[in-house]
Amino acid sequence: MVDRRRRYVETIDYLAAVRRMMRAAGRRVAEADEQELAELLAIRDEVDAAIERAVAGWRAQGRSWAQIGAAAGMSKQAAFKRWSSTIG
Repeated sequence: MVDRRRRYVETIDYLAAVRRMMRAAGRRVAEADEQELAELLAIRDEVDAAIERAVAGWRAQGRSWAQIGAAAGMSKQAAFKRWSSTIG
């Protein structure tokens, strides 16, 4: 019988793998055509949506705008201005 349990991957390891894939995608698209560039640009929209979901999750857990700003490398005011209207 095959063991079908999910392998646990730390979030930081998962994000590091995504970062490596994105760098590779940029290299591949550099030698591709317009359709591939359009697809890579569409990924940017998905990344923005993922960040908005993450910020909304942090806010739902009670994290402050100061904490979110610190993680994003900006002031709490800048974080609030950037994401408060998009997360409801």
